[in-house]
Amino acid sequence: MQTVLCVSCSGSGSLRDKIGNDAKHLEAFGLVVVEERRKGRAPGWSKIKSTRSDRHGAINVRWQAAANLLLCRIVTRGGDPALLAGDFTAYLIRWHRKRIQVMTTVVGWN
Repeated sequence: MQTVLCVSCSGSGSLRDKIGNDAKHLEAFGLVVVEERRKGRAPGWSKIKSTRSDRHGAINVRWQAAANLLLCRIVTRGGDPALLAGDFTAYLIRWHRKRIQVMTTVVGWN
């Protein structure tokens, strides 16, 4: 099952890059960036996983610069994405709330 979190942002610069360089704050929410590709270049992506044993799956994060949009696909293989989605959403609201204009979640995306 996939859950997609779309975050419309204000300001300039890649929110994905800021998240990727924020290991200290991610760690406080039990999250870690496990992989990045083409950092600083479009199309770049990051993969975030939880360090907590009861959270399953991964979050694939992409930044759409033209639209100032952060697209986060939460992918699980049969597990419940709620805890992982909740941790990441809490992180975004705690550390990036000034840039967030709208946050939308689509559950069961294929």
